[in-house]
Amino acid sequence: MAWAQGTGGDRTHSQKLIQGTPNTMKNTAKLAVTVLFITFLYVIGSGHFAPSALATGPAATMQSVGSNTAAGPSQIGPSSSNYEPQVLFDDFEYSNQEELSKHGWIIRSVQGWPGVPGATWRKEDVSFPEDPDQRGNHLLRMTASTDGTSANTHQTQVCHQRKFLDGTYAARVRFSNSPVSGPAGDQLVESFYTISPLKAPMDPDYSELDFEYLPNGGWDSIGHTLFVTTWRTFSPEPNWKKDNVYKPTTGNQEGWNTLVMQVAGKKVRYFINGKLLAEHGGAYYPRSLMSINFNLWFIKDKMVPSHDMRQYREDIDWVFFEADMTLTPQQVDANVTTMRRKSIKFEDSVTAPVPVLTSPCDF
Repeated sequence: MAWAQGTGGDRTHSQKLIQGTPNTMKNTAKLAVTVLFITFLYVIGSGHFAPSALATGPAATMQSVGSNTAAGPSQIGPSSSNYEPQVLFDDFEYSNQEELSKHGWIIRSVQGWPGVPGATWRKEDVSFPEDPDQRGNHLLRMTASTDGTSANTHQTQVCHQRKFLDGTYAARVRFSNSPVSGPAGDQLVESFYTISPLKAPMDPDYSELDFEYLPNGGWDSIGHTLFVTTWRTFSPEPNWKKDNVYKPTTGNQEGWNTLVMQVAGKKVRYFINGKLLAEHGGAYYPRSLMSINFNLWFIKDKMVPSHDMRQYREDIDWVFFEADMTLTPQQVDANVTTMRRKSIKFEDSVTAPVPVLTSPCDF
């Protein structure tokens, strides 16, 4: 700040002031005070304070709170006072699927990959039960069922509009280890992820970020395993080829979990319940706008040898996204708590491209 350092240079003039009369010195002091006061008013009006002095805008939500909880990438988000937050928040307070659809969600009905070939992706397997643990709260529930045959295997997927890229993604998800009924042991996938369409095998513009919980193992893992995976691209079956980086974490994750992805500064960081699981980047950083998804499906040829029907569930309490901001898991929780306190059930201020991109919701 130039005013704090003076204009410098005129040593003779300074000496004259020091050696002047008392009245001259008094007038000089008054003038200096006046200049300082006017400058102070200008600084207030222009907003030129150090960020640490008045951290109340978007940059204030970017604080690091510990090496294992949130020290995000160096690109922490916009700092302009004109910043308009772009947020998606859904508390899933619905009574029917029509209400869900009005807020940009798609329930999959198209057959195809992944999972059991010939399985049905059923709309009727998405419901909105009351939360038994929190009075007045509702959940989005996905149900998948099978008797071990393709004809009687039903899988579930829910997708939002394709308009998300840099920012912070989060969801509170309840994973389950056992079926509601029937024999246990099927290998299945319970997920929260973002994805863009695959235009062709090994599409160079493809992007995908995954949380996938396998309660009964699979993909060369044994027992409870949570995979976090960042994809560059892949070629689907029958010419399967993948280009990704992943981190498996073994251990029981049954119950409620808050899942957070920070996507900024060419890094993708994955957290569960505030704990950092993995950091990926480089060529695997997403390049294309993605949709936000949840799905529940069975791994092909990995079901128990029984024709008794069994049913699995994955529940979602809420989903949150803020564009171009790197929020810690604690800050996400605080934002969701604030929105709920204000009785905000749904908000979507995330700008969509023009024209709006199609969201196939087919894998």
